[in-house]
Amino acid sequence: MTTTEPATGTEPIIHTLLDDTDPAPLFSPFRSGELSLSNRFVMAPMTRAQSPNGIPGDDVVQYYARRAPHLGLIVTEGTYIDHPSAGSSDRIPLFYGDEALAGWKVVVDAVHAAGGSIFPQLWHLGVTRSQQSPLNPSAPIISPSALSANGQPRGEVATAADIDEIIASFVRAAVDAQRVGFDGVELHGAHGYLLDQFLWSATNRRSDRFGGETSGRTRLAAEVISAIRAEVGPDYPIDFRFSQWKGGHYDARIAETAAELDEILTPLVDAGVTLLHASTRRYWLPEFDGSDRTLAGWTKHLTGLPTIALGSVGVAGAFMEASDDRQPSLSIAPLVELFERGEFDLVALGRAVLSDPEFTEKLRAGRVGDIRAYEKEHEATLY
Repeated sequence: MTTTEPATGTEPIIHTLLDDTDPAPLFSPFRSGELSLSNRFVMAPMTRAQSPNGIPGDDVVQYYARRAPHLGLIVTEGTYIDHPSAGSSDRIPLFYGDEALAGWKVVVDAVHAAGGSIFPQLWHLGVTRSQQSPLNPSAPIISPSALSANGQPRGEVATAADIDEIIASFVRAAVDAQRVGFDGVELHGAHGYLLDQFLWSATNRRSDRFGGETSGRTRLAAEVISAIRAEVGPDYPIDFRFSQWKGGHYDARIAETAAELDEILTPLVDAGVTLLHASTRRYWLPEFDGSDRTLAGWTKHLTGLPTIALGSVGVAGAFMEASDDRQPSLSIAPLVELFERGEFDLVALGRAVLSDPEFTEKLRAGRVGDIRAYEKEHEATLY
C-alpha cells in the first residue's frame, strides 16, 4: 500500500483504490429499457438538508450538475412526497408544489445538459418523523403499527384510508417526476423508513392484509409500484431501494434466508419494478450462510432484474464507523471481481462522490492521489 497526500492538504490517507486492478469494466455503458447510462456508477441518495423551505436552489443545481459528467446515474437525496406525515425538516427538499418542482426542473435540465441521467428518491419517514416537526407540525406520526425500531409505542397506526392516501401521494410524485423530465424514480424502501417499516416484522405487527406473513408485509410496496406503473406507462424506470439494516439497528434483517428474500422481491417484480437497489454497509460481504453471494448478488440471481450494489465503495470505513478492519474497503479489486462475476449491474457511490465530484474520473485516469478523500466535515456543505 502507498501513502499519498490528498488534494485537500489534510492528513495523509492510505490509497489502495486501484490495487493493480483495471477499473475499465465499470466504465462500460449500461442499457435497460428506456434507461441508457454512460457508465456503471450511480450517485447514491444522501440527505443534505440544504434546501431552505424545501426548495432546491442554485447551489443544489450546481451540486448535482458537477457530478453529472462523471456518473452514469444520479439518484437525488430523499425528497418528501406530499402526504402530510411524510417529512420533518424544512430544509429537506419537497417533491410537490409549483416552486419545488420548478427547482427540480432546473436540476434535471442541468444534469441532462452535462450528459447525465437522474432519478428523484421519493420518501416517507413513517415512524421516524420528528414530534417537533417544522414541516406540517400538526400532522400525526404514522406507521404500520405505531412502533419504533426499538419496539416502543410511537405515533398512530396507519388506517386503510391513510394507506390509500400514501399510495396516491407516491403516485402523484412519480407522475410529477416524469412530467418534469426525470429519467425514472427511486422509491425509498430501506433504512427503517415507512415502506421498510411495513416490510420488517419488528415494526409491522398488523393483522390486516398489509401485515402478517411476508406477502402481507410486502403488499404496500407492491401496491405503490403497481399504482405508479399504471400511471407512468410500461417502460418508465421504477427503482426500489431496500436494505436489511435500519438506522441505529445494523443487525436488523427483513430476510434471514434467500427464500425469504425471494418472497419479498418477487411481488415487487410482479408489480412492475424495473431496477433494485440493494443497500448494504459493506458491499463485499456474503449475505446468507452457505453462499458467498452478496445481497446484490442474491437480488440479481433471484429476480433477473438490473441491480445496484452499495456499501462503502471508495471510503475507509462502513457507514457510521470511523474505520473498518474486517477488510479494507478502499480497494476496488473485489468490486470489479464481483461485477465481472455478474453479481450486480451498477454500483452506487455515496460519501466518495459527496467529497469529490470527479471521483470516478480520477479513478479511471489512475489519479487516485488527486482524490479529495471523504471526511465527515464535508457533509456540512454542498461541494
